[in-house]
Amino acid sequence: MIPFPQISPEIFTLNVGGLSLSLRWYALAYIVGLILGWRLIVAMMRRPAIWGGRPPCAPERVDDLLTWVILGVIVGGRLGFVLFYDPAHYLANPAQIPMVWQGGMSFHGGFAGVIVVSWLWARRNGVPILPLADAMAVVAPIGIFFGRIANFINAELWGRPTDLPWGVIFPGPAAQDCPGISGPCARHPSQLYEAGLEGLLLGLILLLLVRAGGLRRPGLAFGVFLAGYGLARMFVEIFRVADAQFITPDNPLGHVIGGPVIGLTMGQVLSLPMVLIGLALIWQARRRPPVGDPGA
Repeated sequence: MIPFPQISPEIFTLNVGGLSLSLRWYALAYIVGLILGWRLIVAMMRRPAIWGGRPPCAPERVDDLLTWVILGVIVGGRLGFVLFYDPAHYLANPAQIPMVWQGGMSFHGGFAGVIVVSWLWARRNGVPILPLADAMAVVAPIGIFFGRIANFINAELWGRPTDLPWGVIFPGPAAQDCPGISGPCARHPSQLYEAGLEGLLLGLILLLLVRAGGLRRPGLAFGVFLAGYGLARMFVEIFRVADAQFITPDNPLGHVIGGPVIGLTMGQVLSLPMVLIGLALIWQARRRPPVGDPGA
């Protein structure tokens, strides 16, 4: 068992005029992910060769897109959590919906929000949507990686009990409430599993795809991201504890489809369409000749 490292969720706190202002690792993860993703997309738009000709948009126009993406991440992530994970609570307490500082963001909701605002931005600016989606798919694992590391620092979204040597003793009574286990309870560090699979591994696969000319096939990188993230998330959900509102004495694993032993969690249900759509996009992109080829 590995003791949880003594890292505060807050990087620093400033007291200004009686107000306490804190910078948390979770907020920093969003900031760093968005900035690095923005700069990488700008760099990609400056390299016509990787697109087989003209990039989908001018590099300077990416600055405007960043503002739209930030809005999509925050609004979509919050509404996704409200609708997918605890609609009854927020229906009874609607004033709490905009209180994002209290926690509660959904990756799938944020992803849907980014898709919507990116499609609107592309339509407004005459930018082809599939190449734009490919560029954004290549940089998305950066934010996912930092976000999952922040989840670990916050000691949230931990995994199920384990006796494996890398099990982590997360703090707090909820993390230590392990039926049938006396003494310290070690759990799967599922946040780190997701950081490694959805962030590092998927990001490496997408970068190798770019080097191999994958951006010359519109929709291919986006399809690989959808299928790759969906499969990684569905796998990690096997080790991750479901949200508390889905867990009951008769359904200890928190399955929302199927039985208490064999079924799907909410994360798996939301990820399954990503896998299917991603595979369809990959198949369709592979059928077309690459952009810049004589037969294209």
